[in-house]
Amino acid sequence: MSEYTTVARPYAKAAFDFAVEQGALDKWHGMLAFATEVAQNAEVITFLNGASSLAHQSDVFIGICGEQLDSNGQNLIKVMASNERLKALPEVLRLFADMRQEYEKEVTVDVTSAMTLDDAQQAKLSAALEKRLERKVKLNCSVEPSIVGGLLIKAGDMVIDNTLRSQLKRLASSLQS
Repeated sequence: MSEYTTVARPYAKAAFDFAVEQGALDKWHGMLAFATEVAQNAEVITFLNGASSLAHQSDVFIGICGEQLDSNGQNLIKVMASNERLKALPEVLRLFADMRQEYEKEVTVDVTSAMTLDDAQQAKLSAALEKRLERKVKLNCSVEPSIVGGLLIKAGDMVIDNTLRSQLKRLASSLQS
């Protein structure tokens, strides 16, 4: 968790509620993602840490974003700038994305395997996870040969470690006891 979570939550909630009301979740996600990229630029960080006025900071920031922000997105940036919260934009984006996933009943699941999973294996795993989690599942697959075999599945706070490496460690530990 970021140190800005508490600061970012009201901005993310306001943006999310407005986006849902307007039916513009994709648009708002895109605007927040672009503004976050701008906020993480080294030159912009230096500028924001400078001694310029808050109004000037928001004008420059909005100028950099250009047409990527509509008038409502610009208003969010102005409010955040006036409260010296532009540094919290990455956390606003993260919280917005979390709220969106919850709203859309979707979860991103990180799956680590020893070998690349083919499409049929991914479809079968996705179906089983959708049934268990009662949500639409988006798989984020990666390969880690050191796990030897099996799968390591992470979805939010839930971790299913069914790797051969983990099983061998548990067996070695029980043999040493």
